[in-house]
Amino acid sequence: MDFKSILRTFLKIVLPLALGCLLLWYLYSEMDISEIWRIIKEGVRYDIILVSLLFGLFANIVRGLRWGLLIRSIGERVKTSNVVYAVLGNYAVNLVLPRVGEVWRCGVVTKYDKIAFTKLLGTLVIDRVSDTIMVGLITLMIFIFNIGFFTNFFANNPALLEGFQSMFHSIWIYVGVIIFIVGIWIVFTYMSNFTLVQKVKGMLKNIWAGMKSVWLLEHKTRFLIETLLIWGGYFCYFYITFYAFDFTKDLGVVVGLIAFTMSSIGVAVPVQGGIGPWHFMVIATLVCFGVNENDAAAFALVVHTVQTIWTGLCGLFAIVALPVNNRENS
Repeated sequence: MDFKSILRTFLKIVLPLALGCLLLWYLYSEMDISEIWRIIKEGVRYDIILVSLLFGLFANIVRGLRWGLLIRSIGERVKTSNVVYAVLGNYAVNLVLPRVGEVWRCGVVTKYDKIAFTKLLGTLVIDRVSDTIMVGLITLMIFIFNIGFFTNFFANNPALLEGFQSMFHSIWIYVGVIIFIVGIWIVFTYMSNFTLVQKVKGMLKNIWAGMKSVWLLEHKTRFLIETLLIWGGYFCYFYITFYAFDFTKDLGVVVGLIAFTMSSIGVAVPVQGGIGPWHFMVIATLVCFGVNENDAAAFALVVHTVQTIWTGLCGLFAIVALPVNNRENS
């Protein structure tokens, strides 16, 4: 393995994982580990947590069905089982290589269903944009009706607000954006005859064709219903775990929705399985609603660990099932 390969591996796997683990260590370093361990052993209804896992699997299966709907809208034929397995496997790949799972799932569907990779990327963009819109709408709703929570959250974690504000105070952010835009314009205007530029144009054209799939949908209502089912499933996946702990079971649906939204924002950080950021967002949110810090830490550790193992197992099953499911194409 050459130096470039080692560096690439380090940047993709080791660095994100190390940062996530460092944040995790920082969060738990000053907590009462013996008390957290006691809760893990004696204070958890694991049967309830196991029931919650079914909702996570349900949501990811529906995500696969929705992706298949997008792919078919651009005139391509795809096996339903392939898109479902690809979505499940996607999450297992992301546990090792953050954000690489999305590329992997397009690759396996290209391999088995002979669909242009760039077209699949376009449908994937729509898939991800719809998720971003859902998280944004839920966050906006929470902000409007529970502005007091955000006031307390940033008061308890001032470094977050300061870091966010400092980004926009730096002139280099704006300089970088301008240079990037001008550079793209120069390349596509004055270098359009270059073979590489033409290939990029072709790729972008295919991606755009995939992105337009949502407007070509004959079943827009079905797409909307499946989107709601996905996020309803994810919410149940998270919220049902509240009933596995004495200190969260009476917090209510509103607190559950807020904690779920904050955890979803944490998962957006490109770290394997959201390790660290997910824990921070959940712990900080529960503390804002009066949960003891050690209890909140135990909740985050148990729920995240069990759900991560479940995601990995479902994904590994799907990765193994894909070639078996397509033996006739081998």
